[in-house]
Amino acid sequence: TNAAFKEVLSRIESHEECRNLPMISFLILPMQRVTRLPLLMDTICQKTPKDSAKYENCKQALKEVSKVHSQLSHLEGLQCDFLALQPFPLVSSSRWLVKRGELTAYVEDTGLFSKRTSKQQVYFFLFNDVLIITKKK
Repeated sequence: TNAAFKEVLSRIESHEECRNLPMISFLILPMQRVTRLPLLMDTICQKTPKDSAKYENCKQALKEVSKVHSQLSHLEGLQCDFLALQPFPLVSSSRWLVKRGELTAYVEDTGLFSKRTSKQQVYFFLFNDVLIITKKK
């Protein structure tokens, strides 16, 4: 909705270095690479002789790459609202997902004459350097 942002983005996208590609194409590129990795690993596993010592390593690598792919696919569908005052770079080459899951949070609401506790479903994403807690809208 910010006209100044749209204008700057339009100028950047028209640069020769960007080859007139929209910003979204640059944001999607890392995800496209991750989606291709399981296919590549599967092909390598198929070409590796089953009696080879490298075959088990290849199968393990395929399992791990598939796990990362499924975790990123799940993250891709999320919409986050950040309450931080400064922008937070979620995607970083030094950041990886350690664990994710659903939890029940007990929220305590203290009024003037009463104290009430309510339950709320929250989803957490534990990365190697940050914990993000979210809830569905």
